Amino acid sequence: MRIDIITILPDLVRSPFENSILKRAITKGIVEVNLVNLRDYATSKHKSVDDTSYGGSAGMVMMIEPIANCINDLKSKRHYDEVIYTTPDGETFEQKMANRLSTLGNIIILCGHYKGIDERIREHFITKEISIGDYVLSGGELAAAVICDSVIRLIPGVLNDETSALFDSFQDGLLSPPVYTRPEDFNGWKVPEILLSGHKKNISDWLHEKSLERTQQRRPDLLE
Repeated sequence: MRIDIITILPDLVRSPFENSILKRAITKGIVEVNLVNLRDYATSKHKSVDDTSYGGSAGMVMMIEPIANCINDLKSKRHYDEVIYTTPDGETFEQKMANRLSTLGNIIILCGHYKGIDERIREHFITKEISIGDYVLSGGELAAAVICDSVIRLIPGVLNDETSALFDSFQDGLLSPPVYTRPEDFNGWKVPEILLSGHKKNISDWLHEKSLERTQQRRPDLLE
């Protein structure tokens, strides 16, 4: 998979890809992440990428020309399965969407800033708009990093134990059950006996029961 992230602040989004699981995925050659500085496509003397909005609304708007130049340049070199824009009014990001995106070959993620981007970019270039929650960030860089982390870890070969992602919260519409590790007894707080039994079916049934229990308590909307 190749992910091209278009941003005016490449340094802000660089760190997640230089550490932990994402770094290993890139080092293994499983995924390629390319940070594209939008200012490289600006045509003005001062490399401006924003301007005041028509109609007099407060705040600056990302200009159409640099973004169009950038996307057209990227698309001239390869086919992209999705051109994504991170925006508060996009479709809410969830596990099913991450699963689907993880099967794609090449994607572009455009990070918004200021009051957003010229609407004509959304109309003519963007194929998918994603929100990571009902709140507003200063820009789309952190949202892009969240999306990439969620998607990349699902690609075969990224995790040391590929079955691990299958048991994450939301994969089956439920929250994950509680987990325990050594020691068995800490300050009198003991690991549930069922997990020490070695009986796989009983353990599986217990874990499913606890998933249902936790989902009912914390996210009953998922069961609806």
